[in-house]
Amino acid sequence: MDWLDSLIMGVVQGLAEYLPISSSGHLQICEDILHVNVAGAESLQFTVALHVATVLSTIVVLWKEFVPLLTSFFGFKRDANTTYVFKILVSCIPIMIVGLFFKEEVETLFDENLLTVGIALCFTALLLTFAYYFRRDSSAGNNAASKLGYCQRDITFVDAFVIGIAQSIAVIPGLSRSGSTIATGLILGNKRDQIAKFSFFMVIIPILGEALLDIKDMIGGETVANGAASEATVSLGATIVGFIAAFVVGCLACKWMLDIVKKGKLVWFAVYCLIAGVLCIVLN
Repeated sequence: MDWLDSLIMGVVQGLAEYLPISSSGHLQICEDILHVNVAGAESLQFTVALHVATVLSTIVVLWKEFVPLLTSFFGFKRDANTTYVFKILVSCIPIMIVGLFFKEEVETLFDENLLTVGIALCFTALLLTFAYYFRRDSSAGNNAASKLGYCQRDITFVDAFVIGIAQSIAVIPGLSRSGSTIATGLILGNKRDQIAKFSFFMVIIPILGEALLDIKDMIGGETVANGAASEATVSLGATIVGFIAAFVVGCLACKWMLDIVKKGKLVWFAVYCLIAGVLCIVLN
């Protein structure tokens, strides 16, 4: 993999991590288009770098909200910020269960299979469309959900767990994590400005946890054997280029997505996911 390939994949990761179009699915599509076989120890390092870059972009963009959460939680304060952190921890329970007990099964989904990505992208489109037309928004007087008495409300612990289940299911490549969690929150009736930030915060712990496990594997040499058979090695320079691209684009995409959710424009991404999904199925 050269620096141009890593630049493209960094840009795709930065965009797709926040926009509801599936970063894992689009990275797999990129690998197929660019004809790069990302495998082995060096490419594992590259993957970790891309995901850590997007975590850092979340922290940078939401810095004013992030610092008070850390201060309250590690300061053992009994306030709203600490409660919010506990809701984030509750949301991580489902993905932790998947990671501990179904890791091998999940990894098999990442074999080069555009059919899986295509079907999952179509499902993402369906979910985003459903969330758009059945959002529990009291501001829409003629909305079917509003007639049922639902209104926008704060995220509860039960909501956090349900949204966490959506995140755990979204490990399937092509099924957007941000799209799944935000759409689930909207369907549950959570406030738009809250659910987008919650979705971005709740992924920090799983990504960093996975990154630490991957680093442990690299240090332990568990991926060295696979690295020898890798067709595409990733140099340190290419990794740095990908990291910077993912971070910069991630910052822009994070801000953009926060604004998109507030305006309720997710349905346009449903159209994109449907078109991309159908193309993946046809070209598989």
